[in-house]
Amino acid sequence: MKVFALLALWATLFHQGYSNSLDSCRGRCGYGTDNSFSCQCNTSCERFRDCCSDYTDVCKAGATSCKGRCGEKYNSQNECHCNSKCGQHNNCCSDYPDLCGGGGGGDVITDAEIMAISETLYVLDSNKASASELIIDPQALVPDSQTSSKNDLSSGHLFQYLDEEALFSRPTYAALLAVLDNYDRMTGQAEDFSAQQLVEQEAFVKETMSNTELGRELFAFLYTKGIYASEQAFIQDLTMMWFGLYSRNNNKMDSSGFEHIFAGEVKGGKVSGFHNWIQFYLLEKKGKLNYYSHSFNGPWTTYPDVMGMQFMWDGYFKQVGSAVIGCSPEFDFALYSLCYITRPGKQCRLSLGGRELIIQTYTWENSFYGDGKKYIGSAFPATP
Repeated sequence: MKVFALLALWATLFHQGYSNSLDSCRGRCGYGTDNSFSCQCNTSCERFRDCCSDYTDVCKAGATSCKGRCGEKYNSQNECHCNSKCGQHNNCCSDYPDLCGGGGGGDVITDAEIMAISETLYVLDSNKASASELIIDPQALVPDSQTSSKNDLSSGHLFQYLDEEALFSRPTYAALLAVLDNYDRMTGQAEDFSAQQLVEQEAFVKETMSNTELGRELFAFLYTKGIYASEQAFIQDLTMMWFGLYSRNNNKMDSSGFEHIFAGEVKGGKVSGFHNWIQFYLLEKKGKLNYYSHSFNGPWTTYPDVMGMQFMWDGYFKQVGSAVIGCSPEFDFALYSLCYITRPGKQCRLSLGGRELIIQTYTWENSFYGDGKKYIGSAFPATP
């Protein structure tokens, strides 16, 4: 009798455990309908009302988290991913490094390593402006509470002097100048590049990343961390990541990471993006940009410096346009690339001359390139 009772208890427990595996969405979110299970875990189950009881908690609430998902196989229906290759495709969930021990590449990339490589890039920026080549006058400093006031508190230009002959003749500056004027700043207006303009985009990436010691150092770092298998793969990915078009407005292919960050855009009646000092200088010189004030000026006493500025761009206002001032194009491009690749959609802590700089990055979530890779949505110096 005791033997029979034990067998009955074992059968009950076994049945319960088996049923639980059939009635749960653990490890099944997004996969197609499988009739061998008693309930389903994809978007169709909401329509057919056959979702598992934990579908909402596991698949919907946890759709942007790696909790319980570390090492899972790639599934195109998932909003973000939690496997060792998600960093290469810029589609990791935001908590992947913390929960799964990944830093976005083949190996773990720690904050300390990112700060160390940023210091190396800082030292290698031989093309930055010197104090004799660039003179700025920050003028009015306003508190954060007044950045939206739209008051012109500075009578003069921010950029008082730039030695264009010395700086703009250098290959990376010339490559940047060639691409900055290729864009329509209004979102909702499709970009249409000529063959020459596409060549200029590729030339900019190669000039800054392949033809400078700074760019080669960034590639070497990412290569040793298993993110890129070759320099060719590195250059190709940067070109798509930065210059690939997507739609910010009206379903038009009207934007890219480069246009948003370096050239600047107008959306919803205000300036969007615009985080490059050379573009600021060029527009101010032409009389198309009026500098109002600044709400932040970094602790650096030499270039590059970091500022958060208020300005009017030909009728459109920017409340806080932060930028690294006086750096070379390759340094600007390398810092944003480093942060986006290693900390997509997160804050990225850098060290420049022993002082901390935080870059905030955002992924573009509405369209992809390659095998599910995410374009750069935005990146900028996060001012206090």
